[in-house]
Amino acid sequence: MSEGTDDNEWGERTPDAVLHTGTDELPDPEDIVLASGHDITPEKLEEARRLLDEEGAAGVEKLLP
Repeated sequence: MSEGTDDNEWGERTPDAVLHTGTDELPDPEDIVLASGHDITPEKLEEARRLLDEEGAAGVEKLLP
């Protein structure tokens, strides 16, 4: 019995470009707060809005690499 795996054992490989996700739109402040592990509060929403306004996608990447 062979120790190696057949390349087609799992089916066709997915092209790398398809595996990466992204969007042209920034997430909502609520999404930022939840993804950062905090509860949604007026203060956290304001922080997320400020982050999006000041830094845009770069700010999101700081929180969610």
